[in-house]
Amino acid sequence: MPSTVGDRARELSLQYYEDALPAHDIFHAKRVRDVAVRLAERHPDRVDRDVLVAAAWLHDIGRPLERIDEVDEHGDWAATEATALLGDEGVSDGQLTAIEHCLRAHSLRVSSPDPETIEAKLLFDADKLDAVGAVGIVRLACIVGERSGRSGTQYAVIDDTATLDTESSELPDIGLVREWARERLDALYTEPGRHLGESRWEFLQQFFARFSREIGTSEIP
Repeated sequence: MPSTVGDRARELSLQYYEDALPAHDIFHAKRVRDVAVRLAERHPDRVDRDVLVAAAWLHDIGRPLERIDEVDEHGDWAATEATALLGDEGVSDGQLTAIEHCLRAHSLRVSSPDPETIEAKLLFDADKLDAVGAVGIVRLACIVGERSGRSGTQYAVIDDTATLDTESSELPDIGLVREWARERLDALYTEPGRHLGESRWEFLQQFFARFSREIGTSEIP
């Protein structure tokens, strides 16, 4: 029997990720958990690891339902669902409140509240960092594909529209991935998160320079 809130949250989360697409699946949740713990180890303040780990496992359990329009906002839905799940497991009211806030505040969306606790800020940063670096490139490309599939039309071109001999497409191109990654880095809350983010950003810059060389254009500014 799992001995921690985080372990139990992992077990409870598994069924919710069964229908998840690659960008927000259980492997994403695990990476967010791993990075969140890494950031916590480097943060000067005391961190409730159980709250942080539980929130990491549970933060995207509502994504599959949001994708098919059964819920409006996956963070709010996850907060309500997780409170019920963990409440039945005997988790204290204080930890339930802390986990709920983490889940409601983990998104970059304007409708999401700002993270106010150190655990919420670390979860937010870890989640955003999974969209930067080598894994981030793959994830963001997957998200472009998911949005195209959901809308039924092409969402973006993973190339550089300037290379076309015909009239340029009105769809965003590979620069969109760069913009999304930078947007997430600029939103980070913690010093450990920003430090790791800049390291991953250096790799992204190298990637985009190489990408430009491979398609025969000048480096993306």
